[in-house]
Amino acid sequence: MEIPLDSVRLRRAVLVASAVAAALVTMQAARFCLAHYWVYSERLEWMERGAALVPGNADSWDRLGRFLQWDYANPDISRAIEEYQKAIQIDPRSAHYWMDLASAYEASGDLQRAQRAFERAKDAYPISAEVAWSYGNFLLRQQDSSKGYAEIRRAVRTDPKLLPLAISRTWRSSGDVNEMLNNVLPADADAYLQALDFFQSIHDADPGLVVWNRLMSLGKPFALRRTYSFLEELIREDRSDDAKRVWSGALAAAGLPQGYSGDSSLVWDGDFAQDFTNGGLGWRWDPPYGGGITIDFDSAPPSGGARSVRLDFSGGSNLSIEQPAQYVVVEPNRKLHFHAWIRTEGITTESGMRFSIVDPRNPNQVNVETDNLTGSHPWTAVDADVSTGSVTHFVIVRLLRAPSRLFENKLSGTAWIAGVSLVPSGEEAHSQ
Repeated sequence: MEIPLDSVRLRRAVLVASAVAAALVTMQAARFCLAHYWVYSERLEWMERGAALVPGNADSWDRLGRFLQWDYANPDISRAIEEYQKAIQIDPRSAHYWMDLASAYEASGDLQRAQRAFERAKDAYPISAEVAWSYGNFLLRQQDSSKGYAEIRRAVRTDPKLLPLAISRTWRSSGDVNEMLNNVLPADADAYLQALDFFQSIHDADPGLVVWNRLMSLGKPFALRRTYSFLEELIREDRSDDAKRVWSGALAAAGLPQGYSGDSSLVWDGDFAQDFTNGGLGWRWDPPYGGGITIDFDSAPPSGGARSVRLDFSGGSNLSIEQPAQYVVVEPNRKLHFHAWIRTEGITTESGMRFSIVDPRNPNQVNVETDNLTGSHPWTAVDADVSTGSVTHFVIVRLLRAPSRLFENKLSGTAWIAGVSLVPSGEEAHSQ
């Protein structure tokens, strides 16, 4: 419907009304802007003014309550509770406000009201991972483990990013890995692998092995690299039998062959049929700092096998080489025979290519090196007898080149290695 504005007086009235409305809207907007500025000022007197300026804004009262509660210099829990209650009166459906009120009640020692507030938060947002997580931790602090773990399990199912925290909190709360597995962690490979990472981080392999057994019972595939950190812990703790068992299970779960040759060699994938695993009990290669070397796989030597490893040296560096390398599980006080093939072409300096077998924890127990090869040599068999010490459980088998001490010490040329094996002789070595 059109309103005729032929009358000058009517046009003036409409103009004035519009101006008044615009002024009111502007004043209201300015009021809210000022209130927002004050509430977020982090100054108590300004925050109080801001909340009072827009008394129907629940978030302003909640923010004021949090400032009062968490003011480390001068906390005021009683007033914080009052402000939280104002926020809840305005918006009783906010789980966030109920959780803030619950935390203040707990801080004041009123645990019954705190629990009721957490339950109201659950009612307001039943599927919230944040609510379940906060409530579960509150219950654990009250020694109500069964309900607390149930809430934390629900939080983890809703938000898997909470899983690492759930593992550490549960362990600190109970120290019982079976309780963690039965009541908190979902029965899936990713959860169990994250638990293995946690036990590696605190250097405690025993509960980690319980988790490993549960992981194996699932019969599910997972990537081999996911086990590397836990295998490093088993190596660090010198637990050779456990490391070999975990490595075997990890290979099967990753769909990889066991990789040990039929001649009873203890070296995994001594014929280099697989790419470097760079972890666990497989071959490792970490390019040396500064470059000067490239590495690839090449054809097998005439002696047979899957492939050889080829290393090309550019001549720009005096390299120190201790790889490719592999941790190998051995028994103490045993005689072993090492065998491999090396080929060199134009290797410069007096410091060439050789293999080293050493006990990483007790170098005085096992420290064997094969002959040094420089210049050019066709495929050459290298052999060495090795006797493990009384406390030797691992040895490192590695390609070795010590830095040259000559003036013209830059390393150039090419080297190949293949057919690496370490075979027990069946004889017992003399104790060292």
